Amino acid sequence: MKISWWEWLPFWRWRVIGQAGSADEVPDQLPRNAVALVGDIDRTKWIVFDCPCRTGHRIMLNADLARQPHWTLNQGQRLTISPSIDYRGSERRCHYFIRSGRIEWAKDSDR
Repeated sequence: MKISWWEWLPFWRWRVIGQAGSADEVPDQLPRNAVALVGDIDRTKWIVFDCPCRTGHRIMLNADLARQPHWTLNQGQRLTISPSIDYRGSERRCHYFIRSGRIEWAKDSDR
């Protein structure tokens, strides 16, 4: 997966920057507020991005409708992922929504 230089500019809202055939093709670091899709054009399997808390952990959300739980991605005017993302790591919890291209932190998050 190739990422264009302008995708690294810091002022972008959340958006999809590309699609990869497998998770191994997604770069180790993604631009800020960037989502990569894994799968083929007809069927997305994973939604991959770096957590917005900026502590360096990667989020991989299942987008396969045949498996549970799964998340849906709406790329209309602004990127929306539903339901919420609730990451519970060993040292922190990040619970947030990505709605209309922006992060909305849940009140029960460590942020």
